[in-house]
Amino acid sequence: MGDTQRHYDETQDFVNAVNKLKNIDFVIHGGDITDFGMSKEYTWIHDIMKNLTVPYVALIGNHDVLGHGKDVYQKIYGDFNFSFTFRKTRFICLNTNALEFDYSTPVPDFDYMMSFLKDTVGIEKTVVVMHAPPYSDEFNNNSALLFNYLVERYKNLKFCLHAHNHVFSIKDLFNNGILYYGCEDISKRSYLLFTMIGDDYSYKMINF
Repeated sequence: MGDTQRHYDETQDFVNAVNKLKNIDFVIHGGDITDFGMSKEYTWIHDIMKNLTVPYVALIGNHDVLGHGKDVYQKIYGDFNFSFTFRKTRFICLNTNALEFDYSTPVPDFDYMMSFLKDTVGIEKTVVVMHAPPYSDEFNNNSALLFNYLVERYKNLKFCLHAHNHVFSIKDLFNNGILYYGCEDISKRSYLLFTMIGDDYSYKMINF
């Protein structure tokens, strides 16, 4: 799920809907937590999302960078790039908002991305998550081919996830079989539910 900016009622309804389910392990917020990067916006959304009965992580979106948004994001959520492993599946979560960072820091951070190529002990599968996908307006598209070069070398990459475009989409952006799944913004009252069993996965769009 993602793009909760200004959609507080719908975010609350999302939390209520997820809390009624028994088979959810965690939630990924794909970014654009806020509209203007304001502290109170971050607080309002986090006060809603923290009521989930399962853990959630949130990526930084392009709107979240505005104003002092970068500082607020780091205070609440931590690093702009991060990863976590759940049941031997590694989720690599990347800052891809190059336009808003004005190239003052590496976006995407290729050094960070490369660190996972050899560090594969205990990892069986990989999922890559971002806010803005390659070839979108926020992504540094001069780096798209190198980004793909690294992504397609991750151990048993299953798929990529993103938000940002506010519409549901499934695209093979580099014509190499790697699918990029995009979710609708939360105002459309939907989210994508992924189920991973063994080496297979499936997904559903859930309306609430």
